[in-house]
Amino acid sequence: MTPATITTLTPRASTTAEIVWFEDPGAGDRARVGGKAAALARVARDFTVPPGFTVVGEAPAEQILAAYEQLAERLGKADPAVAVRSSAADEDGDDVSFAGQHETILGVRGTDELLAAIAEARASGNSDRALAYRRANGLRLPSAPLPILVQALVQADAAAVVFSANPINGRRDEVLINSSWGLGESIVGGTVTPDSITVRDDATVETQIAEKRRMTVQVPGGSREVDVPAPLRRLPSILEHQARAAATLARSLEQFFGHPVDLEVAWTGDQLHLLQTRPITTLAQFKEAA
Repeated sequence: MTPATITTLTPRASTTAEIVWFEDPGAGDRARVGGKAAALARVARDFTVPPGFTVVGEAPAEQILAAYEQLAERLGKADPAVAVRSSAADEDGDDVSFAGQHETILGVRGTDELLAAIAEARASGNSDRALAYRRANGLRLPSAPLPILVQALVQADAAAVVFSANPINGRRDEVLINSSWGLGESIVGGTVTPDSITVRDDATVETQIAEKRRMTVQVPGGSREVDVPAPLRRLPSILEHQARAAATLARSLEQFFGHPVDLEVAWTGDQLHLLQTRPITTLAQFKEAA
């Protein structure tokens, strides 16, 4: 079998280097800032989204560090911890998600760590893994530098991946919540078996409490996966009212975007934060089977 080839997009006449905040004009343009950043920018005014900015093009270090200082002023703390993520134009799209293909660096603090994390996240767009994913899905290779999202890191007591439609059985009237302790990377990376909560008509219809052995926490210099303390392993990571709030958020975003959505959220106490939102790409199998 002849391997698929990757076609390079025709480069624009010039690539503008800039910092784009969620509230800036054009921040919701995925062709400009990428899918992940554009989706958050579109909803940041109406939902609780940690503040952040996107590095577009080959922005000089001075621009990035000035933006980081501005973020520190907004948060009221020096050298705030941030999450650094890729935001490709075709990432978090209707057909492909790129989940796990690009690097995410959590707990980045200080100017040196930030510049290094941006370079690492950007380089992951050309990794063998990411290129193989593009090849397998018939996607083109971008010619412009990968946009990078820099966002305040939530000091999460618990986190969850939330589906506004149930991707297991295809039910559009069910919200599925997978939650665990700490930051959400252990859930996304599949290294923890999360609690599973199904919500239908604003009522919890099924709860499965897992033995949660691993969790991701912030540590000096970044983040680390550690053992969950034994007393917490069999306790619910979120309470029923928190699950209902996550389900309400998921339904609101589904209505806003006009299609089922997959969210990443985190809690500090009872405060629910929206970290990512993208289309669910696994419901087509149920349409095909119908």
